[in-house]
Amino acid sequence: MTTLEDKLQTYNKINGAIRRHFGKQMNKETKLRIHNITAKAALKFGSEAWVLKKREEQRLEAAQMKFLRHLLGITKLDKEKDQCIRKKTGAQNIVEEIKQYQKKWLQHVQRMEKNRIPKKKKSITIYTKRTKEHRTTEGEMEGPTSF
Repeated sequence: MTTLEDKLQTYNKINGAIRRHFGKQMNKETKLRIHNITAKAALKFGSEAWVLKKREEQRLEAAQMKFLRHLLGITKLDKEKDQCIRKKTGAQNIVEEIKQYQKKWLQHVQRMEKNRIPKKKKSITIYTKRTKEHRTTEGEMEGPTSF
């Protein structure tokens, strides 16, 4: 299983390739569509079970904004707000997209038959280091859980 760090590295590599190979030759809308199809898909693949910390959310947003700023030709020195840049490009916050993706996956798992592996994983055993005990949680998952 790949980590968030690996996913961010892949995302940044794809964005760099888009910038290098399609620089001025292609309009912004087309570059944004290629970004959505390739880079975002690569980043979101496998994110169904991520539990994001605040720092990780910030890193995801920073990576997205780096690409969007370059796409519009805006630098950090221009002091343009992230919301304005997203509005200009029509892009949604990447963290919100991942959370929606996770909710959609959870709904999909809940509709599965009981004999399917993701459905079976709703009852998991958690081992903690502090107490050296384990507890079993059963029932409905309220949100994304890392396995």
